[in-house]
This record gives sequence, C-alpha cells and structure tokens, in this order.
Amino acid sequence: MGFCGNGISSMGSEEELKVLMDQRKRKRMISNRESARRSRMKKVKHFHDLSAKMAHLTNQNQQLLTTLNHTTQRYCILEAQNSVLRAQLGELNHRLHSLNHIIDFFNASNGVFEAMDFASRSFIDPAFDNFFNSFNVSYMNQPIMASAEAMLQY
Repeated sequence: MGFCGNGISSMGSEEELKVLMDQRKRKRMISNRESARRSRMKKVKHFHDLSAKMAHLTNQNQQLLTTLNHTTQRYCILEAQNSVLRAQLGELNHRLHSLNHIIDFFNASNGVFEAMDFASRSFIDPAFDNFFNSFNVSYMNQPIMASAEAMLQY
C-alpha cells in the first residue's frame, strides 16, 4: 500500500511540476511579447526621429541652395560691374597718358605758345582751339562707352 501512496504523490508532483513549467513558459512568452513590443516601439520612435531629421536637413539644404543661387547671381553682377570699371580704368589711364604727353609737349616748348597772342593766331582751327583753352573742359566730358553686357565676355 505504501507503493500506491507513493505513486499517487509522485503523480501529483509530476502534475505540479508540469503546471509550474507551464506557468514559467507562459511568463516567458508574455515577457518575450512585451520585449518585442518595446523593441517595435523603439524602432518606430527611431524611424520618426530619422524622418524628422531628414525633413529638417532637406529644408536646410533647400535654404542653402537658395542662398548659393542668390550669391552666384550677385557674384555675376559684381563681376560684370568690375569688368566695366576695369574698362573705364583702362580708358581713363589712356586719356591720362595722352594728357601727360600734351603737358610734356607744352613744358618742352619753353614758353613758345605763351609768347604767342592766342587771340590773333589764325593758323589753329577754332574747334581745335578749345583744346588749348584750359577753361574749356568739354573734351573731358566725353562719356566712356562700356556696358556690362559687352564686358561679360571678359
């Protein structure tokens, strides 16, 4: 009879062991599901963070492109203006060089033109006479012909 009692108690402990194993298995499954859910939530949050960062960087990139285009346009305009100014500088340097030659010619004449009576001379063309009159500066008021469009090729 002792053997039968032992068999029943061992059967009871086997059932208890099986119930205990099933409980542990369920706990593990629940824990794994919860862990998988947290992992999915973490991935979703990471995805949203990356999407927001991408939108911000795309916006920033667009602003930089707009600024770059504006700066490039301003550079081209300034480069054209600079070319015009260089052309004007060249023309003014040429004019200055010519005027310095005329001054050197007058200085080298040792007063020959000063001794002449400018009112009575008839050998100088009246249109050319304005050139020798220091109070008539109309020859200096000639426009310098250089446009930005013509200078873009430089």
